Amino acid sequence: MPDKVVTFGEVMMRLSPPGFLRLTQARTLDLTFGGSEANVAVALAQWGVPVEHVTRLPDNDLGQACAQFLRQFGVGLEHVVWGGDRLGLYFLEVGAAQRGGKVIYDRQHSSFATLARGMVDWPAVFADARWFHWSGITPALSANAADVCQEALQVARASGLTISCDLNYRATLWKWGRSAGEVMPELVGYCDVLFGNEENVEQMFGLREPENEDAADRCHRVCKALAERFPKLRTIAFTLRGALSATHNTWSGVLWDGGDFYVAPVYDIPFIVDRVGTGDAFVAGVIYGLLTDRTDLQRALEFAVAAACLKHTIFGDVNQVTVAEVERLMRGEQAGHILR
Repeated sequence: MPDKVVTFGEVMMRLSPPGFLRLTQARTLDLTFGGSEANVAVALAQWGVPVEHVTRLPDNDLGQACAQFLRQFGVGLEHVVWGGDRLGLYFLEVGAAQRGGKVIYDRQHSSFATLARGMVDWPAVFADARWFHWSGITPALSANAADVCQEALQVARASGLTISCDLNYRATLWKWGRSAGEVMPELVGYCDVLFGNEENVEQMFGLREPENEDAADRCHRVCKALAERFPKLRTIAFTLRGALSATHNTWSGVLWDGGDFYVAPVYDIPFIVDRVGTGDAFVAGVIYGLLTDRTDLQRALEFAVAAACLKHTIFGDVNQVTVAEVERLMRGEQAGHILR
């Protein structure tokens, strides 16, 4: 069995109009739950990886509903902190064709955003863990959340865990007084594994390569620049998305590891059901690959890209696909036949 993974971040209630309705048209909203780090936890749990998600939830029916949602997938919640006034929300308007999607956050002063140092017993959380995953969304939420994130990273590093970060830049969240460029470099300095894309890296660290070059070549150079800037990094994985429209994308990824560089095949996705959580599915796929067989990094990358490709077909934030389904896609079974 793979080593235990701990994820840390806010879980929100997601409310979205059915189908492709706009928020201004909707009279009902579909309800589910999600959050970047929790999405990673759900995927890993379904693939047989022991995983514990650390968060803070209000001690009311909404908090309990959120916890039940995560538990149904096998995510451990032993170290959830109960308290605070409210569950964070976000409203999603799904895009179609040339109309892009839209997200409206309602998460200020949420239970998680008001988490403080000392509320989580990090030595107990990490006692039987091997891997700690967080994302740039957490320190974006509040000064408190950034402080607790640093607290967790300090204990994880002292405990000898592998630490990974998904940059996940969200411009609308960095409102508490410091920018991502001021906060993230110190936190990323604790990490062994980094996830993101070219845009995230430019927004947070100012690194950019000429756009007239091949995307994989640009990413290769960016990865080398990041590794020089953050010496603890040994693995960097980027997603590569080509947006023909809101509902038609191409999808691939690259992985840098100690100087070796890997490129995945490109998938054409002509009809997207739900784009949210695809990056998290990619992150989970890479972590799964690194935990189960670090000797075949090309396969780890291709598993991650295929898993995230399938997530585009799943409604909601979390990727509800099996290892067998991912492996079928990796073998080239892309026709969507009914399995009988």
